[in-house]
Amino acid sequence: MNPLSDRINNLSTSQTLAMAAKARELKAQGKDIISLSLGEPDFNTPDFIKEAAIKAIHENYSTYSPVDGYVELKEAICRKFKRDNNLDYKPANIVVSTGAKQSLYNVCQVMLNPGEECILPAPYWVSYAEMVKMAEAVPVEVPTSVESDFKITPQQLEAAITPKTKLMMFSSPCNPSGSVYSREELTALAKVLEKYPNIYVVSDEIYEHINFSGTFCSIATIPGMFDKTITVNGVAKAFAMTGWRIGYIGAPEFIAKACTKMQGQVTSGANSIAQRATITAVDADPSVLKDMVSAFHSRRDLVVGLLKEIPGVKINVPEGAFYVFPDVSSFFGKTLNGVEIKNADDLSMYLLEHANVATVTGDAFGNPDCIRFSYATSEEILKEALKRIKQALA
Repeated sequence: MNPLSDRINNLSTSQTLAMAAKARELKAQGKDIISLSLGEPDFNTPDFIKEAAIKAIHENYSTYSPVDGYVELKEAICRKFKRDNNLDYKPANIVVSTGAKQSLYNVCQVMLNPGEECILPAPYWVSYAEMVKMAEAVPVEVPTSVESDFKITPQQLEAAITPKTKLMMFSSPCNPSGSVYSREELTALAKVLEKYPNIYVVSDEIYEHINFSGTFCSIATIPGMFDKTITVNGVAKAFAMTGWRIGYIGAPEFIAKACTKMQGQVTSGANSIAQRATITAVDADPSVLKDMVSAFHSRRDLVVGLLKEIPGVKINVPEGAFYVFPDVSSFFGKTLNGVEIKNADDLSMYLLEHANVATVTGDAFGNPDCIRFSYATSEEILKEALKRIKQALA
């Protein structure tokens, strides 16, 4: 008899975290593992942000912070939304949380009733579907492929909508595919959504600055979308602040209030020192990130070039984030080094055991034909990893 709740028994483990743990375990056993499983920049937090945190410690920001975030931080986030996205939010529209993951979870909890549906263009970030299920709602996957650059069409969106649809949740630049929706593509999706005033959009823009397309569009700027969009962002990826755990939303005030109410019963306000440092981060001109973004751009080119040399691997050219999401379905049904490869899970495990490279199965992201790996590591390591993968797949 299992005394644990059905809720936890039915919850999937995060595949990215599970693969990272497995890689660490093998490393501890002395194996030379290259881990490309976690989405974490290999840069340090910029010094000017660290200095702001040290100053906050000396100024004794050591008491509970307001549940929805310091007002100075919320004002800075409003300035950031105006400067970078041309979005006019007020502090009352902003809620600061312990990472964008909590922001997304809050939104699912306050917006979804049991049995309601959330449309997820697939591939999607691993936690989306599980967050929807934790709200006792139903994730509705809309499949895409490498040929469509992993983007959904307006026709697909229209076909997925039912009377039970409440949310659509997506990321651009996308984790895991790196795809970036253009203004034209988002406008076409918005045209479908304008017919359904009760459907809200959760736009996860955590990778907005790691973007090689030269343009970025927030769906909330499309006419008619501002009042039905919850824009989610944070400082983890762009400012290499993954461990600082600060995310935030810009949303209609009634949604922001609801998220604050939810958060007040779960964690209360986010870390006080990290919030003070985040004021400095979001106030900084995004040009401070150009060296990091250009390093990711050249790694992207390196990895895509090397993947194209491996027979049987299909790859698009991702325009943002720091992942590639190759289609590896041509290996399914084959036997490599005595191991039968039935699906992406098998291939991912095979690469861990036979190439000593940790990747993540695409199944976790709603696309069972692909595997994801992160290129947030040095070019030398990436060359070695791709060499090993090529040999293991030969």
